[in-house]
Amino acid sequence: MSRRRCRPVTLLAGLFVLALSALLLPPVSAGGAPPAPAVPLTELTVVSEQVASGLRRPIAITGLPDGRMLIAEKNGTVRAYHPDTGLAAEPVLDLTARIDPSDNERGLLGITPAPNFATTGILYVAYTSLPAGALTLARVPLGAPDKLQVLLTQEHAEYGNHNGGQVAFGRDGYLYWSLGDGGHTHDPFKAGQNLSTLLGKIVRIDVNRACGSKPYCVPASNPFVHTPDARPEIWLYGLRNPWRFSIDPVDGSLWIGDVGQGLVEEINHIRPWQRGANLGWSCREGTPIFDPDQCRSGGTYTDPVFEYDHYNDNCSVTGGVVYRGSQTPEARGTYIASDYCSTRVFAVRPQSAGGYENATIGYLPTQPTAIGTDVHGELYVLSDLPGWLNRVRFQHVPPAGANQ
Repeated sequence: MSRRRCRPVTLLAGLFVLALSALLLPPVSAGGAPPAPAVPLTELTVVSEQVASGLRRPIAITGLPDGRMLIAEKNGTVRAYHPDTGLAAEPVLDLTARIDPSDNERGLLGITPAPNFATTGILYVAYTSLPAGALTLARVPLGAPDKLQVLLTQEHAEYGNHNGGQVAFGRDGYLYWSLGDGGHTHDPFKAGQNLSTLLGKIVRIDVNRACGSKPYCVPASNPFVHTPDARPEIWLYGLRNPWRFSIDPVDGSLWIGDVGQGLVEEINHIRPWQRGANLGWSCREGTPIFDPDQCRSGGTYTDPVFEYDHYNDNCSVTGGVVYRGSQTPEARGTYIASDYCSTRVFAVRPQSAGGYENATIGYLPTQPTAIGTDVHGELYVLSDLPGWLNRVRFQHVPPAGANQ
């Protein structure tokens, strides 16, 4: 990107005054008014409304600039929903000829539109490919499966589970992709702590350029670009199965739901300056030590900001999103996630004085597989085997006796 030089000193002084004013003034929301003050999470609850059914194992959801929601079905089809017209009868994209949907966790796993989707119609997709289940990142014009271009792959033949599969663009314009540790249990390939494989990682690549024979480039600011034997695409490591993460559009931080072995489920919050963070697996499962042989002397591990156990029907975290919509201003900045079995909604929010506030604020419909937002930042959730799409709303319920 070209840069212009500003010659007059008075212009620099003016820019300094503007920057200082921005720091002193209260933040303003998109509607022009200061944001509503956050309320304690214990005063929030969620309610949901079914808006579509008949989906076949819906697994990922993303919003488009025109108001539609795209829904990935595990077998490789993509359906479109619009709040005004409902769920379209026919898929808008069919990738079934390329995808291995075997076992419970393989298939089409993630979709996200290119930042310039309105002009290009390009989607980025993650899936397990035929014939051997390789984890695959590709781009494809909506409605033109014959023009699909594979960008990056990782072998994953031995086991069918722990595929990761989330794809998302950051505020930096780079594409992020999550990959599981290779499957089965107990990290059999010891992939979590191994920087020479993409298994058990979140990667970051520049898909707007090609470098050499690769149809992408590795950003120079990636943390392991100059580390011997490390894959330079790696952004974060020490993950087990981060099949759902999201990027906060306000600060560019990653919120990651990482599925546990059997003791705890965890949620991690990683800021851009924490590039290269080691989230612990399989030395640790959440904060507890899991495999001492995988722990490095003097190693630094980044703790989850929230973890929960497998009691009371909990089984597997479904990572969610930070709410940035306008229908419930009091809930802005709140991250919500759920559990595939218990369907509890976990709300987590950073506190201004440090640390995190968390609360359980209700339930989602059965078997939540993905929580996403429309173009306005409002929430939707998919339900797996029932094949449902539900709109999710917050309700602010002040404590009894509070001034209204």
